[in-house]
Amino acid sequence: MPTRHQRLLFSASGLLGLGCALAAAVATGLPCWVTGTVVCRSAAELVNATGAELEQFRGRLSYGLFLAHKVKRCGLGERPARVSVFPDLLGAIPAGLHVAVLFFCGAATLLSSVASGFFFFNALGRPYETLHGPTGLYLWSFTCGVCSCLVLVLFASEVNLHQLSDRIANFNEGNVFRTHGEQYGRCFWLFLLVFLLHGLNMVLIRLAGIRFPFQDAKEAEPSGGAADLMY
Repeated sequence: MPTRHQRLLFSASGLLGLGCALAAAVATGLPCWVTGTVVCRSAAELVNATGAELEQFRGRLSYGLFLAHKVKRCGLGERPARVSVFPDLLGAIPAGLHVAVLFFCGAATLLSSVASGFFFFNALGRPYETLHGPTGLYLWSFTCGVCSCLVLVLFASEVNLHQLSDRIANFNEGNVFRTHGEQYGRCFWLFLLVFLLHGLNMVLIRLAGIRFPFQDAKEAEPSGGAADLMY
């Protein structure tokens, strides 16, 4: 049976895991992964706009994993537009990489929920022995952290290596717009928080007195030497 100290730590880890699952689910659905500004390059170059005049050709862009919002300005006022990733942008973005990001988002959400359940099982004194009891909590926390990290790495590569903002801004527009500035939004940093919280859960497991897996290899029992040879 776990001690009171262990129950408190496991319960706190369970709540953190549940919060990670909810945060990952909310971040996956919101279109706040990247925000930035775009410039109508062709129109700005046509009139040689500089300084304050350039603001008339500068629009806004924000997008997530399912939806993108654009506000285009080419000297004729604002023109808002909304584009769906599925199925509109599948031909313009690296679809395989984008689907991989969605897969690991779903995996992080699902596994965080399952990990939270196992934390509460151990807090109630009924560890699931099939997964090595409390030691198996390291496996769940590590797996959830890896999924969250893969989401960050894959999405960052999609944005930076594949110029995702330029592709979305120029969808059905030719090569008119150029990204002037971009930054990661709240949802991206929310997944970073999920990754850090799973790391914190591993620290809490250690504070509960559960050893890291493979920390202490089982020592071989010393042989009896000459006494064994006598028998």
